Amino acid sequence: MFIVSLEYQVPMEEVDRFIPEHVKFLNEQYELGYFQLSGRKKPRTGGVILSTLSNREQLDAILTQDPFHREGIAKYEVIEMLPTKASKEFEFLVT
Repeated sequence: MFIVSLEYQVPMEEVDRFIPEHVKFLNEQYELGYFQLSGRKKPRTGGVILSTLSNREQLDAILTQDPFHREGIAKYEVIEMLPTKASKEFEFLVT
């Protein structure tokens, strides 16, 4: 499992121009079962994605398809996590 932290590198006007395309990208990854949770940071300096992929190379390849990556909108930090404990609602995430 991976936590992807995005940090915007451009003014918000530029970010907002690509939000519809970014949301389309996210929706595709949700449909494939690769992403489980995503949202904006508060304050709005970027976003966070929770991916249940087990292969870092596959995740990296997918992230290059994000318009935020393609257009240099955001910088990405990927953290691998091995979940060992969860609430009942999130037990499915524990391997």
